[in-house]
Amino acid sequence: MGEAFLWGLLAASTLVVGAAVAIVRPPDRHTLGLVLGFGAGVLLSAVSFELVEKAAQTSAGSGGTAVGFFAGSLTFVAGDWAIDRLDRPAAGGGAGPSASGLAILLGTVLDGVPESAVLGLTVLESGEVGVAMLVAVLVSNVPEAIAATAGLRRGGWSAGKLLALWSLTAVGSGAAAALGYGLLADASGWLLAFVLAFAGGAILAMLSTTMMPEAYESGGRAVGLVTTFGFATAFGLNWWAG
Repeated sequence: MGEAFLWGLLAASTLVVGAAVAIVRPPDRHTLGLVLGFGAGVLLSAVSFELVEKAAQTSAGSGGTAVGFFAGSLTFVAGDWAIDRLDRPAAGGGAGPSASGLAILLGTVLDGVPESAVLGLTVLESGEVGVAMLVAVLVSNVPEAIAATAGLRRGGWSAGKLLALWSLTAVGSGAAAALGYGLLADASGWLLAFVLAFAGGAILAMLSTTMMPEAYESGGRAVGLVTTFGFATAFGLNWWAG
């Protein structure tokens, strides 16, 4: 279980790296759009090949994939609505500058916790971490953290508070990996498929409502190219890892 915790912590450590980059050298609007676009491409690949496809293979038609996928989407949409409502008073009637950052953070947590749990399960089943899943998490975390941190900084969050937030998120991911190691060993195919698909549904809802619209608004048409590059990069790493 300790090994699973360390792997989960390592996978999520790039969240802190991305946050530090955004704090030390805040990206301008155009650069942030390109970062968001690249991250969206990476996450689209992860949703397709690391989450939903594996969920479908695991469920074997039991329905866990469909239930998890829509449950994840609904959970994100509900959480995003709550964030918008909470942030609105500070903005004088409109969504405050930190709203998109908090939405990306919510998507990161809803995606990262199930992913880390599955990462821990792979350590239990094979004795080693799943390389493809590990690489997907490492790569996708950086642009997510940069984008969310930039939004939260504009909303007035201090550097110390942000680093503490992302560090806590990383530790939580490590704990989720340990729990996956300890609790999912005897889980049914339905439950495993639900966990994987839940992460996929949550992240797809976040991409369509937050990351991709903001990416195009900030980065323009070039976002189409970097999103494609992000998808290809993640797919290539997944294919290389087997």
